[in-house]
Amino acid sequence: MDFLFVLLLLGCLCSFVLSDQQGDALIELRKSLNASGQQLSDWNENQVNPCTWSRVNCDLNSNVIQVSLAMMGFPGHLTPKIGALKYLQTLSLQGNAITGDIPKEFGNLTSLVWLDLESNRLTGEIPSSLGNLKKLQFLALSQNNLSGTIPESLANISSLNEIQLDSNSLSGRIPQKLFQLSKYNFSGNNLYCGVSYGQPCAHNNADQGSSHKPTGLIIGVSIAFVTIVVIGGLLLFWCKGRHKGYKREVFVDVAGEVDRRIAFGQLRRFAWRELQIATDNFSEKNVLGQGGFGKVYKGVLADNTKVAVKRLTDYESPGGDAAFQREVEMISVAVHRNLLKLIGFCTTPTERLLVYPFMQNLSVAYRLRELKLGEPVLDWPTRKRVALGTARGLEYLHEHCNPKIIHRDVKAANVLLDEDFEAVVGDFGLAKLVDIRKTNVTTQVRGTMGHIAPEYLSTGKSSERTDVFGYGIMLLELVTGQRAIDFSRLEEEDDVLLLDHVKKLEREKRLEAIVDRNLNKNYNMQEVEMMIKVALLCTQATSEDRPLMSEVVRMLEGEGLAERWEEWQHVEVNRRQEYDRLQRRFDWGEDSVYNQDAIELSGGR
Repeated sequence: MDFLFVLLLLGCLCSFVLSDQQGDALIELRKSLNASGQQLSDWNENQVNPCTWSRVNCDLNSNVIQVSLAMMGFPGHLTPKIGALKYLQTLSLQGNAITGDIPKEFGNLTSLVWLDLESNRLTGEIPSSLGNLKKLQFLALSQNNLSGTIPESLANISSLNEIQLDSNSLSGRIPQKLFQLSKYNFSGNNLYCGVSYGQPCAHNNADQGSSHKPTGLIIGVSIAFVTIVVIGGLLLFWCKGRHKGYKREVFVDVAGEVDRRIAFGQLRRFAWRELQIATDNFSEKNVLGQGGFGKVYKGVLADNTKVAVKRLTDYESPGGDAAFQREVEMISVAVHRNLLKLIGFCTTPTERLLVYPFMQNLSVAYRLRELKLGEPVLDWPTRKRVALGTARGLEYLHEHCNPKIIHRDVKAANVLLDEDFEAVVGDFGLAKLVDIRKTNVTTQVRGTMGHIAPEYLSTGKSSERTDVFGYGIMLLELVTGQRAIDFSRLEEEDDVLLLDHVKKLEREKRLEAIVDRNLNKNYNMQEVEMMIKVALLCTQATSEDRPLMSEVVRMLEGEGLAERWEEWQHVEVNRRQEYDRLQRRFDWGEDSVYNQDAIELSGGR
């Protein structure tokens, strides 16, 4: 028994040491890149586990597998400490202003599949240690100031599919094996290519099936010479154009097949046919849900991976495919344990689809109101975890993404549950995707009635505080199990809105009457009251009075709620007194043409 305990202890210590090393390596990377105070601000030196940091993605064992720092304008250099990230699969640093050498320690990243250092100001030679990256499939070092020869070791990476070395100051001989890759580009250097080796400097997948070897012996030496001269001239012109303004496409669709290239580490472009097959031609029997953004279908990919495919509706963008891709890329870099990870997307001239992992426990709304016979009820401890996890996900979108992402439709139906019943916020960023219009009218309000903040409904202008309002309504859903709007309550009272109903019971000190009966009284009443207080603070009529999501997180963790609640009660008392004063002043009777409910509904929510 003692021996097993020692083994477990050693395992934990190894895990802590590994996490510590990874965190230290990333902190060193941030320092060496000269990140500004606003950049990567959540990379906290005191928080050794980096898996919740922005632009970092981890596997289930908390190993860092993806770091995506593209196009952030970093002016620094690369640190050798990055070699400590033994499990790193994707490193994207393209489009910055990074100077200096590529450290030889990059050769220690033996799990690396994707390395993109394109469009920087790197100097020195390509380290031969990159030949140790036996899993590498994609290497982009284009548009830098690299010199020296191409290491022969790169030609020995059997997994390598694509190499982009164009627009540098490389010289010497190109390893012949590199011409066998499916895609390569050596143009804009002082390398021997073209006639010397019977190979052009550049090769694109669009040329599949054509041969790049000389065919002059078949049709005559003189004709071959003329052909080579013409092609050589065209290649020279093309290479110069690439050198001046070359910018590599992030996504490429080849002959209708799926491009397996990964952008930002794991984002994938699917072919329409693949998703059509996965969803059984978008069969109605595979519909998981439907909302303002379109239908969601359950699907199974060719490798048996279960996915959820969202087929967007009401989409029209003046920028077309490129604008959609830019917005998808923005969503894809928002990585947090409480946010639904985007796997990939598909575009056609008439369709826009997003692909997510399938959440086997479906949504919070389903677990509250649509359970099938025999399925377990969402217990109170799980509801508390859902409240806190959702708050942390929204806090990340509002305060740690640049630019910030506003959800615009926060509700129980858009909070999903993973296999461990942890909250995963879905559909974030979609409002912006589908609201890019060819019109001058106010942006269409996106959301669900009962969850929409009053200022968003009246002006069409959303902010992070509109999300806070929706989150407050979602907390009431968690406590009560009820919908935000329920017309069945008209039979007993006037409060169709769940918010009004809860506020009335709170004033009457009868909150027990509203708690979800499915809980069978298995809950802590003090915790219920705390959650309702947070909900009412989040749903104040004036947006400026609502807390930030970071403040909500702290209140749910037991910090600062009492003070905010006391302030809120004072405001509510004054509001009620003003309402009563107006009633006495006008002395409305039952037959008055004025609608008393209208004034009350216009008050604080």
